[in-house]
Amino acid sequence: MSSKQHKVRVGISIGDFNGIGPEIIMKSLQDKSITDLFTPVIFGSGKLFTYQKNIFKLQHNFNYITEASQAQPQKINMVNLWKDNVNVDLGTPSEESTKMAIESLEAATTALLNNEIDVLVTAPINKDEMIKQGFAHAGHTGYLEEKAGKKGLMFLVTDDLKVAVSTHHIPLAEVAQNISKEKIKKQIKLLNQCLIEDFQIRKPKIAVLGLNPHAGDGGQIGREEIEIIQPAIQEMFDHGMMAFGPFPADSFFQPEKYKNYDAVLAMYHDQGLAPFKTLAYAEGVNYTAGLPFIRTSPDHGVAYDIAGKNMADEQSFSEAIFTAIKIFRSRTEYNLLMQDRLKPRRSGHDNCVDEDLPAEKDK
Repeated sequence: MSSKQHKVRVGISIGDFNGIGPEIIMKSLQDKSITDLFTPVIFGSGKLFTYQKNIFKLQHNFNYITEASQAQPQKINMVNLWKDNVNVDLGTPSEESTKMAIESLEAATTALLNNEIDVLVTAPINKDEMIKQGFAHAGHTGYLEEKAGKKGLMFLVTDDLKVAVSTHHIPLAEVAQNISKEKIKKQIKLLNQCLIEDFQIRKPKIAVLGLNPHAGDGGQIGREEIEIIQPAIQEMFDHGMMAFGPFPADSFFQPEKYKNYDAVLAMYHDQGLAPFKTLAYAEGVNYTAGLPFIRTSPDHGVAYDIAGKNMADEQSFSEAIFTAIKIFRSRTEYNLLMQDRLKPRRSGHDNCVDEDLPAEKDK
């Protein structure tokens, strides 16, 4: 079966149920034809979702299962992790909603690693509350990196704008000491390969931002650009990657500038995400690039202020679902193509291997 014929199994973790997670999940799945496109597998609670669907006057019939491997096509599957009643206090995080967010994420990730689902889409979590309950990571990315045994890259994407960040959830005061030439080189390489494999961009152009105002102004406002960022860019360019910069961040996100590049590597969280969310908030998707599995999420948080008011917009969550599906298909097709191209080619006259083969792709 080709990747286009395969109905992708989309695992969904519910996030903090006192936020807008269940609402945007159900709104994203409310079209009756949605299961013609993919197979949803929610890791949650039947009683919780029944309670919330009544609040939002949504019509859903769930197929309750005990594990993801039992999911059926043409149905909205619910791995029923909790059969007891839950206390819902929309708009306020609780110990129960936080623990359930952790358990949902853990169960969904286990299913992903066991190949019971094809991709994972995560609803918003409250990072502070999860850490209080013993969760060891400041967000999804660190947790998934641990499970994969590999470093990933926070990558915010739309069709027109793609922004990765070199440092993730750390204090601003620690950013400078957390960038290095080797780290930036690895991230440019990872970003380049991701754009080729996951987004079908044959020769990506990557813009790298400076750390300091005016990209250091020739060393007058910091020397990180001269000593770290520029040498990393140059080395990767010399290795055949179309990396450019460092560019001053304050003027880069003008349409006539950023649209000349396929992706942007920012040095820290707000440098990249503030302009991204301003330009592409409704359709933005958070993608953890560089991992052996596919995980996306909406680019917004738990939104306690509107929880339970039927005001949450599901567009970003829907985009996260379909972005994950597109990436899965692109990556599958790329891997099949590479396997086919790397097979020895034999002529009808001899047993010589065709020498016109691509070099082994970078890992």
